[in-house]
Amino acid sequence: MPRYDLCLAWNWEYDAGFVGLLEEACNRRGLTLFQVTPHNLDLALAALRNGEVHFRAFLDRASDSDPRFQPLADWARVHASLRINPQEQARWAWDKATMHLEFLSSGIETPYTLLLAPYTQQPHLPPLDLSPLGGSFAIKPASTGGGAGVVLEATTLEQALSARQQFPDEKYLLQAHVSPQVLEGRAAWFRVLVCEGAVYPCWWDQRTHVYTRVTAEETARFGLRGLREVPRRIAQVCGLRLFSTEIAQMADGRFIVVDYVNDPVDLRLRSEAADGVPDAIVENIAGRLARLVD
Repeated sequence: MPRYDLCLAWNWEYDAGFVGLLEEACNRRGLTLFQVTPHNLDLALAALRNGEVHFRAFLDRASDSDPRFQPLADWARVHASLRINPQEQARWAWDKATMHLEFLSSGIETPYTLLLAPYTQQPHLPPLDLSPLGGSFAIKPASTGGGAGVVLEATTLEQALSARQQFPDEKYLLQAHVSPQVLEGRAAWFRVLVCEGAVYPCWWDQRTHVYTRVTAEETARFGLRGLREVPRRIAQVCGLRLFSTEIAQMADGRFIVVDYVNDPVDLRLRSEAADGVPDAIVENIAGRLARLVD
C-alpha cells in the first residue's frame, strides 16, 4: 500500500508554482507528496476508502472553495497524524467577528469596529451610533472570503442594513478606515505572511497589491519590529501554522491589524504574477512545510 508523507489538496491553477516548490522541498528531504486535484479526486477517495493509499500529513487548499474535497478533509481528520491548519481551527479563525474579540482580549489593536448579529437572528437592529466610525467605513461579513459582500466606502446605516441581508446568516463588522503614516513616500501598510514561526513582512500597495519585502535596514530605521511581534501573537491566538495578515502603522507608531487572518494564503509567485509573493518567500515557506512534515 502506498504510504505518502504529505497529501496536498489543491484546485487553483495559480497554485502550480507553489506546488512545484513544495514538491522540490519534499524531494530534498526524501519525502513523498500525494497531490489530490479535481482531476484525480474521485480515484483518491476510492483508494483511501479501500485502504489502498495512506498519508500521514495533510495540507488542504481546496475544500474551502470546493465541497467535493470535504470527504478528503474528513479522512484526514481521522487518519492523518498532522494536519497543517486543521479545518475546524481554520474555520474558527476565518470568523472576523470572533478574531476581533480574541484580538482585543489579547491586546492586539484593531480598527474601531461595531459587530452586528446575523440578520436571521436580529432583523431589526437597535439604534447605533456610527459617529466613531468616521465619515465612511467598511462593511464586512464575518466569514466570507475573497471580498464577497464587502462594502469599502459605506456612509449610512441604511447601507449596513441592506448589506447584511446579502448573507443573512453571517455576523457583520462595521469597521473604521485606517490611515497609516507615510514613510518616505510609501504608505505604512503591510501584508505579513507567517509560516511555522517564521514571519515575512512585506510592504503592500493597496492599489496595485504589489509586495516589496521589508528589509532589516528599514525595520531598524522605521521602527517596524512590531511587524514580527504582532503576527507571532496572532499565530498564538488563531492557532494556524500558515496564514497572512494585514497591518498598518499609525503616525504614533502603533500597529493596527486591519485584515485579521487570511487562509488559505495567496502564494502566487512574483515571477508569474505582478502581484504575486516574492519567489524567495514562497520557496522558504515550502521548505518550512517540508521540514514540519519530516
